[in-house]
Amino acid sequence: MTHFTARAHTNIALLKYWGKADTTLMLPTTTSISLTLDEFYTDTTVWFDAALVADDVMLDDEVMTGKGYDKVTRFLDLVRDMAGETRYAHVHSANHVPTAAGLASSASAFAALAGAASRAAGLALSPAELSRLARRGSGSASRSIFGGFAQWDRGHDDLTSVAKPLVETIDWPIQLLTVIINDQPKKIDSRGGMQHAKATSPFYDDWVNRSNALVPVMQTAIANHDIDQIGQLAEANALQMHATNATAQPAFNYLTDSSWQVINLATRLREQGISVYATMDAGPNVKLISRPADTEVITAALAEAIPGVVVRTATPGPSIKIVEGDQI
Repeated sequence: MTHFTARAHTNIALLKYWGKADTTLMLPTTTSISLTLDEFYTDTTVWFDAALVADDVMLDDEVMTGKGYDKVTRFLDLVRDMAGETRYAHVHSANHVPTAAGLASSASAFAALAGAASRAAGLALSPAELSRLARRGSGSASRSIFGGFAQWDRGHDDLTSVAKPLVETIDWPIQLLTVIINDQPKKIDSRGGMQHAKATSPFYDDWVNRSNALVPVMQTAIANHDIDQIGQLAEANALQMHATNATAQPAFNYLTDSSWQVINLATRLREQGISVYATMDAGPNVKLISRPADTEVITAALAEAIPGVVVRTATPGPSIKIVEGDQI
């Protein structure tokens, strides 16, 4: 029973993934571009055991049940089918990111599971193959296979919908200040929210077209190390994504009054000459794209606006790491 452990880092989409063209294969409606983060990650150990009568799944030392357990076992079935494996598996994960609060915990979780489970099942997958597999657990997980800036091509089938690295080693100053408004699980999960917006918002198709058109523009901004262009594109794309939720039938919302305080604060700081831009996923927490040199000014403004708010600094992170054994 050979154990394998994988560490995968979460990523934040600068151009968003919000909606599936195919819910079975997890094919997205848009090509997305993300930044992998060093500070938030999942460690997962997997080994197959002939003595088990069902998969044994633990998250943060607690037995996983319900929908979360079902998602993991369905994913393990994919791995078993690929490898010709018939045994059930032990899956022990530790999540170093608040779960289900809009910080892309599912991305790091399923990327780590893909890495550890595939190796434990005897598969030797290339990074592209691993990205394709991870996508079946969580779309955003396809990007967490890679470090730095990554792009998930929407594609048109299982083979072509895969992520790739754009720039994995980032040697210029960019960071995300994660403003944690709420670290509790959200009421509307990402999967349900994105499909409801896709099905009912009259502006959804327009958002898709605009988002896909921005891909080459964002690629150029990244290549030029242009943090202001990156930030402007990311903030507009995120706000437009959330507008599809606000115009869905019935409407729903992930952002709170405190979220908007942070977004508006970024606007005021830009008026003072600080390069800081907001991006938000499916949750209330706001990520501020900025330069490390401006951290003190930004955090001081946040503390004044929202006393006691928790701010975590996140820097560009690495690609997935997989090792034999229980420790990484």
